[in-house]
Amino acid sequence: MEYKIELVNLSVYYGDFHALRNINMQIGAKTITALIGPSGCGKSTMLRTINRINELIDGTRIEGKILIDQKDIYHPKTDILQLRKKAGMVFQRPNCFPLSVYDNITYGPRVHGIKKKAELDEIVEKSLRATWLWDELKEKMKKSALSLSLEYQQRLCIARVLALGSEIILLDEPCSALDPITTLRIEELLVELKKDYTIIIVTHNMQQAARVSNYSGYMLMGELVEVNETSKIFTSPQDKRTEDYITGRFG
Repeated sequence: MEYKIELVNLSVYYGDFHALRNINMQIGAKTITALIGPSGCGKSTMLRTINRINELIDGTRIEGKILIDQKDIYHPKTDILQLRKKAGMVFQRPNCFPLSVYDNITYGPRVHGIKKKAELDEIVEKSLRATWLWDELKEKMKKSALSLSLEYQQRLCIARVLALGSEIILLDEPCSALDPITTLRIEELLVELKKDYTIIIVTHNMQQAARVSNYSGYMLMGELVEVNETSKIFTSPQDKRTEDYITGRFG
């Protein structure tokens, strides 16, 4: 398998708090990997470390390496703006800008220097088609993104990541604010996007992990206890701590 992301002896500290403990993990290209585990176990920290958002928190210290396409993203010469373009983040609640649908999607490309309207129009259409929004929104480009339903706002946030030309989509509980039917539609979208993107999803919903992911990693107290094909994690986990969590005896 071609590995898109590799975590090598990764540790993360917030001041004196050891948030991630010596994580080693390989993530294949064009797969969906779910990170599962109880609250506070380090799932979101791991996600944010992959596009260096954690550095915005005072007192954060990183040890070890993260390689994307075999390049160390914590190397001093890393262009962080380009890194965050390559690995885009989608959060728990939709965080659309208070702008039009069109301006939400073109905001990032404009920051990166794309100015021609024809090129921006093409990016908007491609991104909205990829997130199954084009037919619904093509006549509503000037409409405020904040007036859309929560489902459409979350899809728009994913479209905004795609508009940057991202290759990796990092999702931090993207369905936690959505109802079950909407959640299933977002999951269907993620499975479709997997054909072209590498996706990592943090989720508390084990059924969701089982439905959408190829691989799952169980985390506990900052440690990656076990990572394997999702079917194996859920049917024959190798570590008793994983089994206890999966069967509801812990967490």
